[in-house]
Amino acid sequence: MSADGLPMVVPAQDLPQRVRIHEVGARDGLQNEKMTVPTEIKAEFIRRLADSGLTTIEATSFVHPKWVPQLADAEQLYPLIGDLGAELPVLVPNQRGLDRALALGARRIAVFASATESFAKANLNRTVDESLAVFDPVVRQAKDAGGHVRGYVSMCFGDPWEGAVPLHQVARVCKALMDMGCDELSLGDTIGVATPGHVLELLSLLNEEGVPADVIGVHFHDTYGQALANTYAALEHGVTTIDASAGGLGGCPYAKSATGNLATEDLVWMLQGLGIDTGVDLGRLVATSVWMAAHLGRPSPSRTVRALSHKEQ
Repeated sequence: MSADGLPMVVPAQDLPQRVRIHEVGARDGLQNEKMTVPTEIKAEFIRRLADSGLTTIEATSFVHPKWVPQLADAEQLYPLIGDLGAELPVLVPNQRGLDRALALGARRIAVFASATESFAKANLNRTVDESLAVFDPVVRQAKDAGGHVRGYVSMCFGDPWEGAVPLHQVARVCKALMDMGCDELSLGDTIGVATPGHVLELLSLLNEEGVPADVIGVHFHDTYGQALANTYAALEHGVTTIDASAGGLGGCPYAKSATGNLATEDLVWMLQGLGIDTGVDLGRLVATSVWMAAHLGRPSPSRTVRALSHKEQ
């Protein structure tokens, strides 16, 4: 570690020169909190994340408050952050959610599909094919409105009810979303069971099926401590979009075995050490997660946040 608290830079060969971090803490992170965070605190959190250099910050979800009460304030939150220079994607579950998002000026939209029947029924109350049928007109309308659409695919590597998920099953859902018109995919390791070889095998299959690495993002959970190793494998394969959550916030309310997302700070520490540009100021990001942890009443689970915040004390 250097004197300024940053990792020593030792570039690795054949890795991307720049990575775009898709920050999910304000949506995927806070939706899993037992307490409801005040709207003004959420807005300030997003502003601080943008100030740290993050350029894509998933802001909220236009889902019915009954299902995710922590994000019931989407209509109140979005106007408070609309002046930020960052991209602010929002999750929509259906046509009604899309209409609400578009009415507020949102133009980066995400839909959330499942690679498994069990999770589709638990999370969406539909079969996989039924959920895809619901998303088809949503994606098309979002595109017609000039929007950019991300397709999340959950349970890409394992399912708490079904166990290991066949790769061809994941590829089928990914291809269906791309055929609808999605601009990018996010492959979710929702319960954190993936390992690097598994990641490479799925990415290779998707490439063979016509889904290139430059439209793929990866979304790893750290249940078994594999998130960074899996990220490195994805980087080796040419993936340049990585989902992460400031301070390691989040999990999944419908998959009880899921622990937190890959912490953005841990990701940035690794990428900086590899000489990969993210545009993120790690010190500001750590300070933001320390600030949010204080509002949540517990320390951040991110090892980098703990290490650097302790160093400053």
